[in-house]
Amino acid sequence: MTKNLRIGIIGSGSWATALAKMLCENVDSINWYIRDADTIKYISINHHNKDYLSSVAFDLNQLYMNNDINTIVEQSDILIIAIPSAFLKSELDKITVPLKHKIIFNAVKGIIPENQKLVGEYFHDIIGLDLAQIGVITGPCHAEEVALERLSYLTIACADIDRAKMMSEKLSCHYIKCSTSEDIIGTEYAAVLKNIYAIAAGIAHGLGYGDNFQSVLMSNAIREMKRFIKKRYKMKRNINDSAYLGDLLVTGYSNFSRNRYFGNMIGKGYTVKSAMMEMNMIAEGYYATESAYLLSKQDGKKKAKTPIINAVYKVIYKNKNPKSVFEKLTFKLN
Repeated sequence: MTKNLRIGIIGSGSWATALAKMLCENVDSINWYIRDADTIKYISINHHNKDYLSSVAFDLNQLYMNNDINTIVEQSDILIIAIPSAFLKSELDKITVPLKHKIIFNAVKGIIPENQKLVGEYFHDIIGLDLAQIGVITGPCHAEEVALERLSYLTIACADIDRAKMMSEKLSCHYIKCSTSEDIIGTEYAAVLKNIYAIAAGIAHGLGYGDNFQSVLMSNAIREMKRFIKKRYKMKRNINDSAYLGDLLVTGYSNFSRNRYFGNMIGKGYTVKSAMMEMNMIAEGYYATESAYLLSKQDGKKKAKTPIINAVYKVIYKNKNPKSVFEKLTFKLN
């Protein structure tokens, strides 16, 4: 596989900025789609993203930035998608450049809310790309720790394992270690579900539950994740690997977790709307909760048991009292 493939990043949030930082450790230049022209101008003058990970300084010689998504897509062989799922479809709908020869790596940790599809499923089912052209970049890894160059781990999944290895080489550096996987569906679902469970952990903390309950909640969450993923795509996988359990733990416990923070505010009595207004970043788990709940319901009587997803859904979509919902949840955990 050629080493001269051009890489483009679609998105400009914290995770997109972290990915740009990682790539700049290894490649001479990257293409970067940033929707806001003022942000491009700011980075061009100040060498950092003013809104996200502002401590990360870029060498402008390594960046080609443009606010026209089609320009970036046309000039890139590999596209890394890092737009929050709530805005993803509207951005993808802007693309008029043919994608049939592109390689897509999804770094979105959410489901497309308009159709309950994973990003990989969208590119396969709607755009018509072969599964070998689609990959996933997942954690456990927080963008904030990448900015601090704290040792972090990524899992790169693709049906074409050579492409997974290629992307691993592009992202690996002294503070990033990568492993590869062929479980593109499972790792992508895990990246989605762990945000829901992090909201649950945050709600529990906001309600005053302690570490003992949190450990039981996380233990049940990984088993629930296993059941959910197995229902959607059955293959041999070890749910204790870092792409599943590790990503769940860091998102459920870390102070950097925006989903845990969002849940914590809900547990303390904030409304969903007021909690969102307090945050300047998207809590992907909010959108993922409804999508996961609806997907589970589609399975009818054969659906996997998902008491934690159901509890979070009742709290943030049905405005049920968090205290009473979680009190009932405690009797369903073991």
